[in-house]
Amino acid sequence: MATITATARKPAPPGILTHRAVRKLLILALAAAILAPIAATQWPGATWPTALTVDVSEPLGKASDWIIDNRDTHPLFLYFFGHVSNIVVIAVRAVYLALLAVGWAGVTAIGALVAWRVAGVRLAAGTAAAFLACGLLGMWVPTMQTLALMVVAVLASVAVGALLGLAAGLSDRMDRVLRPVLDTMQVLPAFAYLLPVVLVFGIGVPAAVLATVVYAAPPMARLTSLGLRGADREVLEAVESLGTTARQRLLTARIPLARKELLLGVNQTIMMALSMAVIASVIGAGGLGDRVYQALASVDVGAALAAGIPIVLLAVVLDRVTGAAGERLGESGKSPVTWLYALVVAAAVALAGRLAGFLDWPDGWDLNIAEPVNRAVDWMTAHLYSGVPVVGGTADWAAHFTSWVLNPLREGLQWLPWWSVLLIVAALAWLIGTWRTALTAVLAMAAIGVLGVWNPSLDTLSQVLAAVAVTLVVGFATGIAAARSDRFERLLRPVLDVFQTMPQFVYLIPVVALFGVGRAPAVAAAVVYALPAVVRITAQGLRQVDPAAMESARSLGATSGQQLRQVQLPLARPALLLAANQGVVLVLAVVIIGGLVGGGALGYQVVFGLAQGDLATGLVAGAAIVCLGLMLDRVTQPTERRTTKKGA
Repeated sequence: MATITATARKPAPPGILTHRAVRKLLILALAAAILAPIAATQWPGATWPTALTVDVSEPLGKASDWIIDNRDTHPLFLYFFGHVSNIVVIAVRAVYLALLAVGWAGVTAIGALVAWRVAGVRLAAGTAAAFLACGLLGMWVPTMQTLALMVVAVLASVAVGALLGLAAGLSDRMDRVLRPVLDTMQVLPAFAYLLPVVLVFGIGVPAAVLATVVYAAPPMARLTSLGLRGADREVLEAVESLGTTARQRLLTARIPLARKELLLGVNQTIMMALSMAVIASVIGAGGLGDRVYQALASVDVGAALAAGIPIVLLAVVLDRVTGAAGERLGESGKSPVTWLYALVVAAAVALAGRLAGFLDWPDGWDLNIAEPVNRAVDWMTAHLYSGVPVVGGTADWAAHFTSWVLNPLREGLQWLPWWSVLLIVAALAWLIGTWRTALTAVLAMAAIGVLGVWNPSLDTLSQVLAAVAVTLVVGFATGIAAARSDRFERLLRPVLDVFQTMPQFVYLIPVVALFGVGRAPAVAAAVVYALPAVVRITAQGLRQVDPAAMESARSLGATSGQQLRQVQLPLARPALLLAANQGVVLVLAVVIIGGLVGGGALGYQVVFGLAQGDLATGLVAGAAIVCLGLMLDRVTQPTERRTTKKGA
């Protein structure tokens, strides 16, 4: 009897219906069974129904015309935007003239001495070589133009980001308000920032600088808030016990304790500002980005490479110098007197160069690499693009990828009924997050249809999905190899470092040289751009798996493959999901820029709107890009559920 009673009281094994994911899918299936027949009957067809679209091109066109007509007369433009524009122009011009006044010798000396003071002799030599290479490539003046715009944009971005981060770090309410805004801003492609500022400030340097500030300020704000909130509580309590005011605690404790995060924020701001400053050449920023843009427009790979190399060198130098400053923070180093010596030496070099007439880079020192590069591209076109035995050529690969992957994927997405796309988005977002995540993703996708750009958005989505699939396969495989081999990880690290510092624009140059123009080159550029982040996050996640779990698996006789499949990958699941999310966001950013090299879809519409002055078309495409980015981020970003434990 006791046995029977015990058996009767034994809890039943959990059924499949108790699984949270299954319950969510059943709820969605029930909703689909009710709503799908209504949608299919009321609005038949696969594409988004015309009855549910809103034509915003006319009001946007009218708003654009009003802004253009009143830009020189309305008080808002005369006494606010006009002053902001003038300040930006004056600041950029002042920095640019100062750089020209110092001369190429002085700028090189100052850069090298700052690098020496911060990071040592090797980086100083590298910095000097980088500046000299910019001159040898005939890009000294464009480099100074880009550097001047960068200086102004970074100072403004750091100031704005630090103020926002300060507010979020000191106020829980402000943190809750700013967090979703910063999250959204960080997942948006850079192209989405261009059109709104063009609408207000027109084509030119002010629009480029302000777009750069909007794009580059969020990382500074986020890291400032993180540093202030992560300050050691014991130190803060000790300072507070001394009777200090809130202002004194901020200046003497919280900010000094957050110095590493602040410097990391400056580093990230500089890199994002350089990336955006190059992209902003589309709206009249000038400098190196304009040279790349003009060269890509005429498919002049040699000229594009001549301007792209200085961009990469500038990015690497800025990243290394600011990164070294953050790493060596707090270490005992050179005394402040060395700064004085460095400044004196830099001033002496600049003065000597000015007296010797070395202000402008000598034309006779230029190295013309455009012609040999173009000859190499022509040779590749004749020998490697097609007809290569067995493997085919690069153009053949691009054509096969387009016809076998991109076209079927695009046609498949456009064949699906519009309501089924919303249902798939809802299912993916809800399975990985909460119902709020699913609602946000569905509303973002529905907004694309309402704007009337359903098919171009699905075209862009097909390119993103194809690029993400390749990125994750290659990235996960490479990350696993790097996590399991220290030698491979050491060999891979400098490659990933360089790739992660290169602005998005630069990736278009080699793919155009290899594959020509089209959707496949845009996907290839997106894959190369997103790979470093996926590889790094994957390798780091696998390396941080609990050593005790690995040791336990080894003690049970698990093979290396079993340890990977049954221990490392399951325990590293959060890192793998983060890698997938970052891969999606980074891929989208470059797929959109791929509109410059024949990617088509939303990226082309933005470029067309900017080039032709059709801001209505560009703004609609930009809004769709924002919605697509928001949807993809929500679908791939796990959301933690808040749980409350009852009892003990």
